[in-house]
Amino acid sequence: MVVEAVPEGQYAEVGSGITMHYHDAGGGDRGVVLFLHGSGPGASGWSNFKGNYPFLVEHGYRAIVPDTMGYGYSTKPEEGTFTLDDVATQYKGLLDALGVSKATLVGNSQGGAIAITMALNYPDVVERLVLMAPGALETRETYMEMEGIKAMIRVLYKEGISKETIRKVFTLQLHDESKITDEVIEQRYQVAMTQHRDNIARIQVVNQEDRLSEIQCPVLCFWGANDKFCPPTGAPKIASRCANSRTVLISSCGHWVMVEYPKLFNELTLKFLNDDLG
Repeated sequence: MVVEAVPEGQYAEVGSGITMHYHDAGGGDRGVVLFLHGSGPGASGWSNFKGNYPFLVEHGYRAIVPDTMGYGYSTKPEEGTFTLDDVATQYKGLLDALGVSKATLVGNSQGGAIAITMALNYPDVVERLVLMAPGALETRETYMEMEGIKAMIRVLYKEGISKETIRKVFTLQLHDESKITDEVIEQRYQVAMTQHRDNIARIQVVNQEDRLSEIQCPVLCFWGANDKFCPPTGAPKIASRCANSRTVLISSCGHWVMVEYPKLFNELTLKFLNDDLG
């Protein structure tokens, strides 16, 4: 019997025939934090943020950690494409189902792109944004030239999904290869085997850099200087275009700031939640 590497949580209907899986922890005396994970083979909310959300729960926050449509245990449509607006609406539907009227959003990569879309579409819901190398800040052509994206595409359409090919992608995702444990690979592999090969293409990510100035809520952004998936040229775009923001560029760090530097990420995020950007 195969033991599930990613634990199962709860489910909610979020509209348009989509069921979203999520983990929900903490009493929320100090507020609600919604975590939005990135894309890629085997991605899920819990595997991305298992080293982060318990810290915020310990400090009085309610953490909601879902799987985006097509990932984890959430509904995986077999056909069709969806816009960032569509997915943002699904996340809003989840908050509505859980009775949450306001939340801080924590999003990395594609999850960062969705979080930006939610801040633009639902400004009354989004209290703050914490972004880690968010997508949707460059042209599609720029992303397709990134070494990590090229490797991911090769795995999906040429080499095939295996623990070995997932590990190869992760050597580009993390600057510190000691963080690529067998546990991490198993978590990704088990979920990846349930996904459609063209899952990544189902969510159409468009460039939102020209709309960053519309974001009025406080923004804290992290970016690894050695990111091989989302170019660090996005960091100054956040810093210069989001009026109420701070951006942290971290040396010797790849695409997963929250995994490579969990103490730094957790503590700065908690300070941001408690004190804004003062």
